[in-house]
Amino acid sequence: MRAVFFLGFVSAVSTLVAQHSFTPADVENGGRVYRGNCLNCHGPDGDFIPNVDFSHGKFLRAVTDDDIAQVIIHGIAGAGMPAHNFTQQQADLVVAYVRSLAMSAGHYSPAAGDKTRGKAIVESKGQCLTCHRISGNGSRVGPDLSDIGGFRRAGELAQSLVEPDAEIAPENRFFRVVMRNGTTFTAKLLNQDTFTMQFMNPNEQLVSLQKSDIREYTFLSKSPMPSYKDKLSSQELADVVSYLISLKGEDKP
Repeated sequence: MRAVFFLGFVSAVSTLVAQHSFTPADVENGGRVYRGNCLNCHGPDGDFIPNVDFSHGKFLRAVTDDDIAQVIIHGIAGAGMPAHNFTQQQADLVVAYVRSLAMSAGHYSPAAGDKTRGKAIVESKGQCLTCHRISGNGSRVGPDLSDIGGFRRAGELAQSLVEPDAEIAPENRFFRVVMRNGTTFTAKLLNQDTFTMQFMNPNEQLVSLQKSDIREYTFLSKSPMPSYKDKLSSQELADVVSYLISLKGEDKP
């Protein structure tokens, strides 16, 4: 179920009063719930709703963590904020993630870069389109970046450029496949059913295999994406992030 307005609060409160302690695992799990239910309306930084900005602790009706959790569960009648069929634990996990947005907001600012220069780096020096696709151009091996700015935060994008192994979404991981005849290859899993598995190899070729012909298959713990830590300067990295954060999918075919 998609959220419409997830935290449409009423009375002006500039900062959120912390009430609970959350673990990194709580924040990570809360992020999954947030991205699946709240992101479309509130955005990756929680600033899509007027006068609400989670990254800067700006709420319209919230004093405690419990206030937020109750709004998530029960909604606000007449304010466009629906109730959600969340357990208290799920609501608390979302609160943990929302709290983390404010705590990490200052770690990276997309304003430090220039998106025009970033676009040029992505298309040339960075060689990003050899794996990624943007507005119909590039490869399908890696994730399509045409709307990446609509669901990833600037800090997350910066980290993925210098530490690509830090966080790999399951749908972006590559498999290592070992066939019964000893052949080994790596590829991106596209689909599977009871009897077959379909992969895309690094050459964008579709590979369909019978499960009975596969000896073993496992997710790779390392990302196929290279680190740009020593390949791009800090300014170039900021430029790339500024460009990526500007991609909202308007031109995506």
